[in-house]
Amino acid sequence: MTITFLGTGTSMGVPMIGCRCEVCASADPRDNRTRSSIHVATPECAWVVDTGPEFRIQCLREEIDRIDAVVYTHSHTDHMMGFDDLRPFCANARDLPVYASAETLADLKRVFDFAFSGLRFIPGYIRPHPHMVTGPFELGGTTVTPLPLKHGRAIVNGYLFERAGRKLAAYMSDCKEAPPPVIERILGVECLIIDALRHTEHPTHFNVSEALEVAARAGSRETWLTHISHELGHAATEAALPPGVRIAYDGLKLHLQ
Repeated sequence: MTITFLGTGTSMGVPMIGCRCEVCASADPRDNRTRSSIHVATPECAWVVDTGPEFRIQCLREEIDRIDAVVYTHSHTDHMMGFDDLRPFCANARDLPVYASAETLADLKRVFDFAFSGLRFIPGYIRPHPHMVTGPFELGGTTVTPLPLKHGRAIVNGYLFERAGRKLAAYMSDCKEAPPPVIERILGVECLIIDALRHTEHPTHFNVSEALEVAARAGSRETWLTHISHELGHAATEAALPPGVRIAYDGLKLHLQ
């Protein structure tokens, strides 16, 4: 399994419009963060988790030419507004499976009515085939298990990816609380990708110390912090992290053997 970080930034991205802070003005390319999303590729299937506003740019940058399914964590704008740029992956009238919770599917259908209603179909447009996520599902040889997480007043889905009985990776962006059943489900995961917005506390996101606490409870072999604001400079923050924990950056590829 190869996981490519299409984006690792928070909802406003980094650099942030109008900001001249040290991180927004940084020359380190790892401090340039588009909205959070990942591309997951296995020998038999490839999918993305979320389609943020820069989705087209991210796909061009990483030369993404295969997407067999789309999985959504939730329907906030920084996670779904690149939806229409999925059109090239529906070439030759191909339906594209879209996996999401009932609430997120309802929002997608409302915002992108032209795609889901079927009443205004135009050849070459996206052809979503919605699948409501109520439990584990299969993408090729990978079992994908939803992980209900608290994100402010919303419940969003993180996801655990398992192959041949191995808990290869868990993706948990946009969360403030990981309840005990989620910790139990990801216990011993090989790679944990988790929200870590900044050092100071935030009402709807983990800060760095909270993310580290979840990683310790989960016993992950390696942990990558994502959904990062302009308050965390890559080099300085990573230098202070404990062993086995690092900061993800746009374009990073993880090869999980």
